Amino acid sequence: MSFGRSSFFLVAAIAIAIVIGSVFQSPTVAYASTKATSYDEQICDPLADYFLGMEDYGEAIRRHRVVINDDPTNALAHYHLGFAYGVVGQHRQELAEYQKAVSLGLDDWQLFLNLGLLYLETGQTRDATQVLRLAALLGPERPETHFNLALAYERRGALAQAEQEALLSLRIDPAQPDARNTLGAIYAEEGNYGKASRVWNELVDENPGYAPARTNLAILHNVETGGPKGATVPKVGTEPSSYIRVP
Repeated sequence: MSFGRSSFFLVAAIAIAIVIGSVFQSPTVAYASTKATSYDEQICDPLADYFLGMEDYGEAIRRHRVVINDDPTNALAHYHLGFAYGVVGQHRQELAEYQKAVSLGLDDWQLFLNLGLLYLETGQTRDATQVLRLAALLGPERPETHFNLALAYERRGALAQAEQEALLSLRIDPAQPDARNTLGAIYAEEGNYGKASRVWNELVDENPGYAPARTNLAILHNVETGGPKGATVPKVGTEPSSYIRVP
């Protein structure tokens, strides 16, 4: 199962899918010295969240800014405002709001997962790894945290760690075609073409419509048979669905 937009919090179904288009500063912002606040302990305005869930992002931004104007210390409101900014392409504001939520003590795997994805999708793999490791520590039972950490490790060439995290994600939830596809790509990059082929063939058998595995099998066949000049080992992360979002 690939997570895209799905139900989130309070009255609305708040999508946690970050649209990225530019490069940002390092995520090593000052981590909150205040007492960390769990996600469940935070309260945002239900009506503001309703418009976020309805994908009326202009109104969601307006209402969340009102909430923050009334209470600048509402970390969850900063987080939701950041998401809304990201969807409409205001990515620097998006990052600033996430960082504000962190500085105010919002200590939750969802925040750090999505912040990590922001860096991962903009190619800042070192920063992404740092943040996604924290997400995995805070949400060790969540397959999304381990899957996206596997992607970050793979992008940096840390294939042993990438394999470990991908396998852990699949142990938690075996029904993840994107994670299985990624595991096959990691095996291929390690030179273990037999394992990669088995993973992708099983994935195609169970999900005939899953195109990335078919594409990777074709590339792998070319590599193994000395196919077209310049053929390379399959890489992961070229499809938007490669990123598992917060459910």
